[in-house]
Amino acid sequence: MIRHTGQRRTYQHNLKLAILLSLTAGFVNAAGLLACAVLTTNVTGHAALLAIDLEAGNMDVAFTILQWLLLFLAGATFSSWYIGWMGKYKRYVYTVPLLIEFSILCLVATHGWWEKEIVVSPASIASGLLFAMGMQNALVTVISRAVVRTTHLTGILTDLGIALAETVHRKFKLNKSLKEQLVLRVNIILFFLAGGIAGAFFFRLWAYESFFIPSGIIVTITFYDAFKMRYRQATHRLFSKTAQ
Repeated sequence: MIRHTGQRRTYQHNLKLAILLSLTAGFVNAAGLLACAVLTTNVTGHAALLAIDLEAGNMDVAFTILQWLLLFLAGATFSSWYIGWMGKYKRYVYTVPLLIEFSILCLVATHGWWEKEIVVSPASIASGLLFAMGMQNALVTVISRAVVRTTHLTGILTDLGIALAETVHRKFKLNKSLKEQLVLRVNIILFFLAGGIAGAFFFRLWAYESFFIPSGIIVTITFYDAFKMRYRQATHRLFSKTAQ
């Protein structure tokens, strides 16, 4: 899912990654909003708030929002830099950004356990989530060659609109490429919304511990290829012995 790059990467790889990471982003966005009253998977709205607060002279608030923008940028920069530094064709190069994201989500999930001893402001929690989502967005963009983006829907809805217009021009006679574009983008939207519904539901039920759910999804993505390869090897050895 994340091991294949370049010409080895297929539509199915992108679809699986898009579904799981869209689910994660939707979950974090909704749960983060309930936890911190901050949108944590995109920065477009924060840019508008920054402009409003700067105009109103609310410098303290504007500085906090600017930090969020820079942390999302820092996450994207780190993820892209690390992948480029390690070499994007090296095996499992993508696991480090995913494991950092996993660690951040786990820290947020355990917040309720130690908040009496260590007070962490909602703004600080939002900062960590924004950094993680910046990493995730850059990671999936690099892996898929900008085919997939999972942390916000603005560009995806635009791309879907363009694909739908092309569908109408073709009088609904779709080729393989256009079908794949439509299916991929619809799945990103649906699973982002599904993740948002799950995030809101489980945060109301379990509070911060609900963030263990997206943590589990990230672990699945990180080790999916290794588990799949080991399974194939074990199956091959089993059938080879049976054949003998």
